[in-house]
Amino acid sequence: MFRRSWLVFVLVFVLAVAGVTTAMAQTLTVAQGADPVTLDPHGQNDQPSARVRAQIFETLVSHGYSLEIVPGLAKSWEQIDEVTWEFKLQENVKFHNGDPFTAADVKYSFERIKTLPSPAAFLVEVVEAVEVVDDYTVRMKLEYPFAPILAHLAHPSNAIVNQRSVEEAGDNFGSQVAIGTGPFMFKEWVSGSHVELVRNPNYWAEPAKVERLIIRGIPENTVRAIELETGGADIVYNIDPTDELRLTGAPGIKLDKYQTLSTSYVGFNVQQAPFDNLLVRQAINYALDVEAVAEFIYTGQAAQISGPLPPLVWGSRTDLAGYEYNPEKAKELLAQAGYPNGFKTTIWTNDNPLRMQIAEMFQANLAEVGVDVEVQIIPWATYLADTAAGKHDMFILGWVTVTADPDYGLYALFHSSQFGDAGNRSFYANERVDELLDLGRREADPDKRLAIYAEAQELIVEEAPWAFLIATSEVNGMQENVEGFVPHPAGHHRLSTVYKK
Repeated sequence: MFRRSWLVFVLVFVLAVAGVTTAMAQTLTVAQGADPVTLDPHGQNDQPSARVRAQIFETLVSHGYSLEIVPGLAKSWEQIDEVTWEFKLQENVKFHNGDPFTAADVKYSFERIKTLPSPAAFLVEVVEAVEVVDDYTVRMKLEYPFAPILAHLAHPSNAIVNQRSVEEAGDNFGSQVAIGTGPFMFKEWVSGSHVELVRNPNYWAEPAKVERLIIRGIPENTVRAIELETGGADIVYNIDPTDELRLTGAPGIKLDKYQTLSTSYVGFNVQQAPFDNLLVRQAINYALDVEAVAEFIYTGQAAQISGPLPPLVWGSRTDLAGYEYNPEKAKELLAQAGYPNGFKTTIWTNDNPLRMQIAEMFQANLAEVGVDVEVQIIPWATYLADTAAGKHDMFILGWVTVTADPDYGLYALFHSSQFGDAGNRSFYANERVDELLDLGRREADPDKRLAIYAEAQELIVEEAPWAFLIATSEVNGMQENVEGFVPHPAGHHRLSTVYKK
C-alpha cells in the first residue's frame, strides 16, 4: 500500500514538473504597432521602444497597476529632508552579463541620463547628485524640493543600466546589446521584423513564465488583427475599433479594454507662420470636428477632451470649456488673423492607420474654412527626428502621462526649456506657464499643486499650441489560451506573468 502511494506521488510530481517545464519552454508572440527606435532605456522616449525595454530593464521604483508607487530595484526608501532621499537596494540581483547590481550602477545610470543627454533627462534634471553610501544604499540629492520625484523615478526611461556593458558596446548599445536586470534577456533584433528575448534564468524575483518572447512591429492594424485570428500572434496590442467590432465574440479570441493615460493631439509649430498667430491656432481648434473622430474613427475607444491631460491623471481639468466644433467661428478668427481666404499648409502623421484617418478627416474639415492641407505620412523614426527639429507645420501625435502626475503631462510638452526631443514639439513658450510649471514641481502641498496646475491648463487651452483631441482607451486581443496578462494604464505591459495554458 505504501509502495503504491509512493509511486502515485512520484508520478504526480513528475507530471507537475513536466507541466512547469512545458510552460517555461513556451514562446509568446506579441504584436505592436511599430518597431522600437532603440532598446537603450536612456534613448528615445517612445512607446514602442518602452514596451520592449520594460521586459529587459528595471527602475528603482515602479507604478503598480493602480498607479501607486511600489518597490523595484529599491526595496525601500525614505525622505531624509526636503531635498534628500535614501534608497535601500535589492540584494543578490545580477545583470544579464553576470555582473552584480550595486549602488554604483544607480549612480552611473543617473549620471548617464543627464550627460548623454537623454530625451528623458528632464525627468531627473532636479537630481543634483547620487551618492553611494554602501553597495546597497544610495542617497539622492535634489536641487530643490520636487513633489513628483518618486513618480519620475518609476518612468521606464530611468531604468538602471550596467556600466561595463554600455562602455564595451559603445554605439551598439541599444541595437545589438541591451543588458539589464529584468525577467527577460535580449537575444536579437531583426529590424522590420521582430525583437527576440529569452527568459532570464537568474532573475531575482518571480521568473518569467515563458522561455521565449517575440515582439513584432506591425504598423497596419488590420494585419495585426489577422495575425491574431490566424495564430501568428498570441497577444496583439491596440486592436483598432473596426477590428474590435469584427473580433468581438470570435471563437478562440478574447479582447481586453482598459482606460489609458494617453492623449492624442494635433500640434502646431507655433514659431512658424501662420501658427505663430494665436487666432489661427484657435480657429483651427474650432474648425476640427473632434466629436466625429471619437465617434466614427475610434467608435468607443476614445472620448473628446477639452484640455491637455487625460482624466486618469491627478489634477486633470475635466471642466474646461475648450473648443466646440464651429466652422463659422473658425472663419471669423481666420479673417481677423489676416487670412480671410485661408492658407496652404501641411499636416504630418506617421503610418498609424488611425492617425492617417484623423489627418484625412481634418483635411476635409479645414478645407471647409479655406485652409488647404496636404497630408504627409512620415516613417516613425524620421517623424520623431524631424518634429524634434521643428521641420513641420502641423503634426498628429500622442503622449502617455506615464507618471500619472501633471508635471509629466505638462512640463515636457509646454515648458520652454523642453523644445524638441524632450517633448515640446510645438516649440511653445509662455513665461507664466513656465512659472506655473516650475512652481508645480516644487510645491509639496497637494491642494496648492492642484491650483497651480488648474491655472496652467487654463492658459494652455487659451493659447492653443495644440488642437486638443481625445483621451484613448486601448483594446488588446489575445488567444483564448493566454493567461496572466494584466494591462498597465501606462501601456508598458509586463509580460513576465503571461503564459499559455
